[in-house]
Amino acid sequence: MFAKTTAITTGVFTSFTHNEQGADAIVVCLSEVELREDTVLGEPQLDQALQRLRAKGIFTGASGELEALPTYGLLPYAYVLVAGLGPATSRDTLRAAAVHAAREALALKLESLALKLPSGFDSRSAVTALTEGLLLGTYRIAVYRKNEPARAELRRAVLLTEAAADAALLAAAIAAAEAVAEGTNYARDLTNLPANKLLPATLAEEAMKLAQHYGFGCEVLDEHEIAARGMGGLIAVGAGSANPPRMITLQYKGDPDSADVLGLVGKGVTFDTGGISMKSPDGMEEMISDMGGAATLLGALHIVGQLKPKMNLVVVIPSAENMTSGSAYRPGDIVKMLSGHSVEVLNTDAEGRIILAEGITYAKKLGANRLIDVATLTGAILISFADVATGAVTNDDEFLKPLLQAAGEAGEKLWQLPNYPEYREMLKSDVADIKNQASSDRWAGAITGGLFIGYFAEETPWIHLDTGGTAWLWSAKGIEPKGATGVMVRTLAAYLCADQLR
Repeated sequence: MFAKTTAITTGVFTSFTHNEQGADAIVVCLSEVELREDTVLGEPQLDQALQRLRAKGIFTGASGELEALPTYGLLPYAYVLVAGLGPATSRDTLRAAAVHAAREALALKLESLALKLPSGFDSRSAVTALTEGLLLGTYRIAVYRKNEPARAELRRAVLLTEAAADAALLAAAIAAAEAVAEGTNYARDLTNLPANKLLPATLAEEAMKLAQHYGFGCEVLDEHEIAARGMGGLIAVGAGSANPPRMITLQYKGDPDSADVLGLVGKGVTFDTGGISMKSPDGMEEMISDMGGAATLLGALHIVGQLKPKMNLVVVIPSAENMTSGSAYRPGDIVKMLSGHSVEVLNTDAEGRIILAEGITYAKKLGANRLIDVATLTGAILISFADVATGAVTNDDEFLKPLLQAAGEAGEKLWQLPNYPEYREMLKSDVADIKNQASSDRWAGAITGGLFIGYFAEETPWIHLDTGGTAWLWSAKGIEPKGATGVMVRTLAAYLCADQLR
């Protein structure tokens, strides 16, 4: 499966002129202020049509709005796609404009677009945002129908620059933006795979393909090796399934002279029934996305492999199916972990934190001295943030600050949750070192779920990212598609590859 997931090509530069040939439509991005000008599109009839839409409140220039105006031969394009930028131009609103333009182009079965860069805005930032947006906007979920008709494809985009633009600089920006968008779409593809097409062993095979493609180190432990090494938590979670667990590790050494190693740990539950603490059947099909954390890390590695930041990474993906059977683990079980700690299982549907704890310990054993875990961990995060933001918990506020900044640069919403001693007290067990759920999962469930993982990080600087509300959407929302979103890929890219993306 490992391959580029997008059909569009970019990187063709020319000076802007209305005589530009070869594109089916031109995209013009306008702020609310620019929309109030009399001459916007350069043709009186088109400008009048646009102002009529504005007068009726149909197109106000707000971010997310897009109108397709037929040109009737007035311009060398079939359509002008007018995209709103809101009160002012920003990287986020340009990215959104390009996403909506790409979706409209597919709906109109257009194969090529020309995009005019906005005036008065940094060209490199604009090119980056527009490229990302176009590629993200062309994403569609794979379908498995017998007689699926051929889909329209957006095959070419021409970025129209000023004559003095530095083409080499902008070409580098395009290449970096393409890597980020491809990594995000790759994570979406993985997360959208049905569970019968993505088992723990299949996920391991995909990781090995990616590692081979980019020259990463890769190790996969099967269920026998997992048990032999004492990873009782991962064995317990996977015990109810006919498809045994895997512990997947990838290593990137971009700075071999440094002893600093960042550990990334991703939840790889390829399907989650809840085990004996069975979930409601309503909406359980969404649980194909419970390996969204693993997909995020593989998507981020897809970007790292292309941009090659100067740093060292160890990526650990504990993967299992959480099923119910006569061999499944049970509420009340005591499980011994790789760290030597014991866990009292109160709820078998709180399985992700157990396997992530194993991944955290294993990453430390492999040399990680800082840790970030990514997981569709809790439904409780939806109570706090709905499907709008990802939650973060940390034991080191200074470690979190640059990641919050990276999220802002990537246009993803990330918000810190508190780490007070009272929350850690809620996880104390009478019979084990820690229990896998606080007494009430309705009280601070997202926080205590994260802090269970943090218990195993111990003194190592650690960040937990709960994507339980943002990794999967039941309908398209803003720039995110229905189904898997690839959330946090762009944030991790901005964090890991900051120098390459500036």
